[in-house]
Amino acid sequence: MGYVAIKGGGRAIEGSHAAVEALRTAEGEAGTPLSLSTIEHQLRLLTSRVVSEGGLYHPRLAALAIKQMQGDTLEAAFALRAYRSTKPRLLEMPVQDTANMRLVRRISSAFKDIPGGQMLGPTYDYALRLMRMDLADESPQAFRSVAKRFRQAQPEADLPNSFPKVLDALRSDGLLPPLTQHAVEAFDITREPLVFPVPRSAALATMARAETGSLLAIAYSNMRGYGDVHPTIAELRVGYLPVMLPHPVTGELIEAGEVLMTECEVVAMYEGSDNDGPPVFTLGYGACFGHNEVKASPWRFSTGHCKKGCVTVPVTRLKTLSLYCCTWTASTPWALPATTRCRTT
Repeated sequence: MGYVAIKGGGRAIEGSHAAVEALRTAEGEAGTPLSLSTIEHQLRLLTSRVVSEGGLYHPRLAALAIKQMQGDTLEAAFALRAYRSTKPRLLEMPVQDTANMRLVRRISSAFKDIPGGQMLGPTYDYALRLMRMDLADESPQAFRSVAKRFRQAQPEADLPNSFPKVLDALRSDGLLPPLTQHAVEAFDITREPLVFPVPRSAALATMARAETGSLLAIAYSNMRGYGDVHPTIAELRVGYLPVMLPHPVTGELIEAGEVLMTECEVVAMYEGSDNDGPPVFTLGYGACFGHNEVKASPWRFSTGHCKKGCVTVPVTRLKTLSLYCCTWTASTPWALPATTRCRTT
């Protein structure tokens, strides 16, 4: 943490910067600088975290920020946001449909036999938390052969491009309320001040680029501190979302690329009903850039209460969520509609 309201000279500041660089290169002649490709791929979860908290989908720049800040995720996210603020906003994305994600992981803890089946994908959930000492002296040859063997062992049959949404099956069974289309424009926290009361989209936009640990703390305080809700994952998705943008001439939506995203949808019971209809599940939602389940999963614990309008628990109030998550979130990216206006909830 830095303090700017102090007395000092330029020589002291320059000396501080020199000390930081000296520590980064402390290996001396025996060391080799980390390449951005190495950081992006071998530290992919760290890169995903910075991409998510920085609010700009650019894994290579996120890797550069990690290298520059020596692994400090907060400072790396700050640097990525500062870079983004120098770039013009070219357009606003239309609503993106996450049902078209090209999945690499898809699970549900609420239902065993979900439509399309479970797809574990890359995860540490079933690995023993034991140190792999063989990685300490991993040779380049052994390193390069791992991915090669994995690709050769894959079946020739191609997986489907996407899988059906679990929520669609629940809605067809009457376990969720019908999906309604909202024409209200999403609140843009990058250009509009947080003057309360704010819509739910403002809290979602703030949490979309909030620090991962803060969301985890809010989720645990909700479950264990107040004990008001303990939802179950209906579907957790990790995959590549096609980015559909309007053609500059025809206006027709075309695929401009894809972004790696994590999406989590949960269900939970809620006491009380707005009408006399049959009881249904309450829905919570979270989504963020990169492969960051630690962020997307706790996020959805509070969004269900935001949607329902619950005000009995302090940590689930829109104002509290927006302020807690906004303490360090500053300017934000062009991708606001992709993370807060997906056609899911």
